[in-house]
Order: sequence, then C-alpha cells, then structure tokens
Amino acid sequence: MTIIVDPRPVDGPPAIRTRKPDWLRVKAPTSLAFSETRALMRKLKLNTVCEEAACPNIGECWSQKHATVMILGDTCTRACAFCNVKTGMPGPVDASEPGHLAEAAVALGLEHIVITSVDRDDLPDGGAGQFVKVIEAIRAAAPATTIEILTPDFRNKADRAVAMIVEAGPDVYNHNLETVPRLYPTIRPGARYYHSLRLLDRVKSLSPRIFTKSGVMVGLGETGQELHQVWDDMRSAGVDFLTVGQYLQPTPRHARVAEFVTPQTFEAYAAVARSKGFLQVAASPLTRSSYHAGKDFAEMQAKRNAAAAGALAGVRG
Repeated sequence: MTIIVDPRPVDGPPAIRTRKPDWLRVKAPTSLAFSETRALMRKLKLNTVCEEAACPNIGECWSQKHATVMILGDTCTRACAFCNVKTGMPGPVDASEPGHLAEAAVALGLEHIVITSVDRDDLPDGGAGQFVKVIEAIRAAAPATTIEILTPDFRNKADRAVAMIVEAGPDVYNHNLETVPRLYPTIRPGARYYHSLRLLDRVKSLSPRIFTKSGVMVGLGETGQELHQVWDDMRSAGVDFLTVGQYLQPTPRHARVAEFVTPQTFEAYAAVARSKGFLQVAASPLTRSSYHAGKDFAEMQAKRNAAAAGALAGVRG
C-alpha cells in the first residue's frame, strides 16, 4: 500500500500524519518494570536510543528491563532524514559514563547488552575510545554479559577507530547501512554507502570471530531488487546478521513514509535473505537493531557452534 512517493524531508507546514496499519500498533507502557528501568536510566544519567529515537518497542523492551544505551551524549553532529536524535554541537564526553553503564548492566541483570552512540564527528577518534572504555567497564563488572555495539561510520577516521574497538573484543559489531545507495543523498546525506560496507568488511578481516550485523529500513521508496543487491553486498563484506524493519516517520519534518510494508512481504524478504547465506535474519515491521537482540545472539551463536561441530565431525569421519 503506497502512501507517499516522495521520501524527502518536509519543508513548510506540518504534513497530515498517515494512519498506521494495525500490524504497527503497540500498547502504551504501563508495567512496574518499565517505570523501574526508566528510573534507573535517570538515576545513572544515561541516554537511551529507545527514547531519543522514539522506538515503538520501548514498552515491551523496558518492561523486560532491556534498554539500549546511547553513549557520548544526546546530540548528534549529523542530520539524517530518518532519525529523531537532535542535531547540534555535542557537549564534552562524560568520563563517568562507562562506569554508570556497567552499573546499569549489573542492576538490570543483563545477559546481553546493546550499546550505540550518536555521531561525534567533532572528536579526533569519533568516539571510539569511549566505546572501548564502556566495553572494558562492562567486562570488569559483569563478565558473563555479552556485548553488542552499534557504531556510527567514524567518517575519515574509521581504520583506527574500528581497530581500537575490535581489539576491545565486543561479541557483536553492528553498523547499519540503513537504506539502499540511491536514497543516501536524501536519507543519509552525511554518510557514504561504500564507506559503511568497508567498515563492516574491516571488522570481519580484523576478527573473524566477532559477529557482524547490519540493518536496513524499508518503506522509504526502495525497490525489492535494490534491497537484494544491498544484501548481496553485505554478504560480500562477511555480515552475519541482517535486520529489516519498517521505517516510521518520527515527526512531520522527517522523511515521509513511502509505503507500509506488509508482514507477508517481510516474510518474503526474510526468505530471500536467508537464501543468501546470513547466519541470522530478523525481518518484521517492528524489527529494530536491538529488538530481541539477546535472543537472536544466542540463536546465532548456537548456529555457529553447530556448524563448527558438524565440520569437525566431517573431518573426523
């Protein structure tokens, strides 16, 4: 069902918001666990992408005490047309943030934690050093917790930044391509498609054991053929895990929704992606990078272990 064909940001008066289909409706959060998670984030002065990006899954995730922490402040140096995080000149890096994040991981009893950040083009290392400190702090405080990071592209400083983070040893390294190359000038103007692909390829070349992950939004005006090519490109870069979710317009001034993709189409996309060799695929209207990340990580790890055991048995046989 096509709603609007122009995915560019809106100029002028606010547009009429398109009614969401039933499969995109979520319940308002009301649980005690949700309130407790929010109170902990406030107490430790931690930002979350759940709030800053207006994620539709916040009620479900926070009710299960799963929050995706956004480090390096709440202000981004980029202005992507799909993102609700505010743009401007960020403040100084908070030296207490790694310790507070590790404290949150312990308090929430997390088996798996997802950490992302704003873009920090103003920093010499793009913020990579803070990712390293956070990983080290969590390893020290909660050694059994597996760590997934979702980083920006570290424009003009990616080689050193990626090497620093890989050396710190996260379990999953995620960097989202977000959309198809044709839409980058309007949807992700500060980034470059092939630069992001090279970043993912570099992670895998530096440490084949780290799971790599990337995601795309649909409903921005892309075609199925363009998506299939993006997934081929991801596989060429060694990406293990693909996420595909519906783009939702955060405010009338953001990129418009071109289409609400049906659950049946998401199922078809998932089947195509699995045929291309991804170890794990999550594709649904409400899929986001960190949605059910812990469960998906456990499944992906089990698949790799089973494949390794099968290969070993074959050699012995």
